[in-house]
Amino acid sequence: MPYRPPLVAHEYFVADPPELPVRAHGEAGLSALTAAELVATDQAGVTLKGVTSAEESLVVQVGVAGEGVIRVRLSQDEDATTRSARATTMVTPGTYAGARIEAREGIVVDAGSLRAEITLSPWHLRFTDAAGRTLVEQDRGHVDISGRMRTLPFGRSTKDGAVVGYHESFAAPADEAFSGFGESFTPLDKRGQRPVMWNYDAFGAESQRAYKNVPFYLSSRGYGILVDSGAPTEFDMCQSTHSTVQIVVPDDLIDYYVIAGPTPPEVLDRFDRLTCRPLLPPKWAFGTWISSGFFVDTQERVLDRARTIRGRGIPCDVLHLDTYWQTDGHWSDLRWDPANFPDPDAMLAELDGMGFKVCLWMNPYISHLSPAFPEAAEAGYFLKTAQGEPYVADCWHGSYPACAIVDFTNPEAVTWFQGLLRPLLQQGVQVFKTDFAEGVPYDAVAFNGMSGTDLHNVYTLLFNDVVSEVTREVAGHGMVWARSSFLGGQRHSAQWGGDTYTSYAAMGSTLRGGLAHGLSGVPFWSHDAGGFTGTPTDDLYVRWAQFGALSPLVRFHGTTSREPWAFPAVEEQVKEAIRLRYRLMPYLYSAAVEAARTGAPMMRALCVDHPDDPVAWQADLEYLLGRDLLVAPMTSPDGVRKVYLPHGEWVDYWTGEVLSGGRYVTVETPLERIPLFVRHGALIPVTEPGDTTDVPAEITVVAFGGGDGRTAIHDEDGETLVVATRDGDALRVTVTGPKRVATVEFAPVAGAPTQAVITQA
Repeated sequence: MPYRPPLVAHEYFVADPPELPVRAHGEAGLSALTAAELVATDQAGVTLKGVTSAEESLVVQVGVAGEGVIRVRLSQDEDATTRSARATTMVTPGTYAGARIEAREGIVVDAGSLRAEITLSPWHLRFTDAAGRTLVEQDRGHVDISGRMRTLPFGRSTKDGAVVGYHESFAAPADEAFSGFGESFTPLDKRGQRPVMWNYDAFGAESQRAYKNVPFYLSSRGYGILVDSGAPTEFDMCQSTHSTVQIVVPDDLIDYYVIAGPTPPEVLDRFDRLTCRPLLPPKWAFGTWISSGFFVDTQERVLDRARTIRGRGIPCDVLHLDTYWQTDGHWSDLRWDPANFPDPDAMLAELDGMGFKVCLWMNPYISHLSPAFPEAAEAGYFLKTAQGEPYVADCWHGSYPACAIVDFTNPEAVTWFQGLLRPLLQQGVQVFKTDFAEGVPYDAVAFNGMSGTDLHNVYTLLFNDVVSEVTREVAGHGMVWARSSFLGGQRHSAQWGGDTYTSYAAMGSTLRGGLAHGLSGVPFWSHDAGGFTGTPTDDLYVRWAQFGALSPLVRFHGTTSREPWAFPAVEEQVKEAIRLRYRLMPYLYSAAVEAARTGAPMMRALCVDHPDDPVAWQADLEYLLGRDLLVAPMTSPDGVRKVYLPHGEWVDYWTGEVLSGGRYVTVETPLERIPLFVRHGALIPVTEPGDTTDVPAEITVVAFGGGDGRTAIHDEDGETLVVATRDGDALRVTVTGPKRVATVEFAPVAGAPTQAVITQA
């Protein structure tokens, strides 16, 4: 459970996790693996009989799960599976033809770029790279002066004779940094923190609570750890003992993977091979999304909003209709409010004619006041109480009528729910915002027999799978706009950062969440530009709009209007931020295609490209957008901040000034400019911004420095390769592929060429 400060109104959540039991003073129940003997071996791994300090006999399995990946399992039963496997498969181990097993005094499991060295007695497990350098090894235990263990060993714990969890501990050098765990809003380096893998309604973006948890982390020493479990796994990242990472898995086994790098992109590539590749959203999704906001809306207001957007020259691809497209009090029964939306077919047709896609809000909870409730309850489509009644819960924390939760472990409930979505897609709706889904209570009972605790985290995967599947069937793509997620959730693009507060500090913590989520395998992420709760000041609205415009995806949404014309004093600055995004669309979409292919994030924490720089694991209020743009959102209301420039040379996007890296610089920018830098020598493809993301056939390439360079432009018509070679005062540019590069522009950088010669191959 999270820490709750005294005398402060703390968050209450209907789906808080159950607490692990606490042993009484002197009570037994903690056992450590002390020795093992070889039972079986094959080309991929070994099975061992382990003996614990409590004289238990457990099964240890260590095997190759792909090149550079080794899997470790500890269980009572060789065939044990995680409890979440009853609902979904999150990890699929691979194979490696070059796997080797050496069994002499000890055992070596060789996965190419990663090796496991096993000492049988006393038990110890160490992981090295191919050259023998230690990446990570089991902690040898901390025993205090009274003889008590102060860290959790590789073993398990029992309470009153029942197993309550398995655990593992790794030694951590004093300078090791860690990141990942999903959309974690706390500082990027998780050392000293204790993430609990339990999806919350986080009530914002400024605490340890997270909408999206991923039981996976990256290390600055060049490896990753993935735990395959849907349970509320706890990761003590050197918090209680500075030199030890401790992992507690309240499941029927511990099943984890060590993943080799050495760089974060290489770890993430192997992570994707175990889980899945990220789903590339449709190209229009990279345009601006403008929302109705979380207040009453009507058909005429939607149409007026669309006409105003086009009339004021604001580039925009998607109109989002939030909760009030449905009848108030009936959410989320997926039926148009007939009073406020009397002719949705005509509205959708008109919006399509103006070039807009339409997104509708929904969630998997149905109000007990909705006309759909009795039918679904009678049919058994909801999660149930232990007494067999529909579990009606306060999913909205007292702000909305209590709701039942659709049970997606029931195939008939899935069919029924998709039957509600399909007609909306057939009308012309393009995508759904899949809100909530963190609210499965621990004591609920599912159709397939799972407890609420076991279903809680993976429920969001089932929910988004159901919506994605029917969307792909009708609209031809599988995109959703999801608030919650879990391991393997990169198959659900896109995801956004939830209901953040409107403040500069909240914008900063939102940014941290996006960076951590990118390092957890989810590249297509967004946030509510302007913040969600409350009304931003004019300057904050501009600064957040600039951050949004240079994020993987951008949406304007909040409890009050986020329409640019609702902020007349700064409307032009916001429009310019959006136009910059659309000008950069060839670059942005190319970065998106690369992210989908490789698993590396679009919004890259500095450690992605500079893993050997210790500061890159700490500098968490800036990022690389793609490989060449360094974005440092202005998180200070006075317009001044420090920006860390990694090693190399960087060009100020606005002035052309060249700055040397490997240091912090103080940046002061006027309201209309976001601190933005370009890697010296980069070639940035741009285009003339229009109303939508349709990129004209002709591209302009901007050279920042004018030396030799190359870039790949990805679009729906394929890949275009641009290669530049410096020849005296000229830059010779060769273009190969379907795109036509019409011109080359030179940023005002000292020593830049004076002319370009373009050859279209």
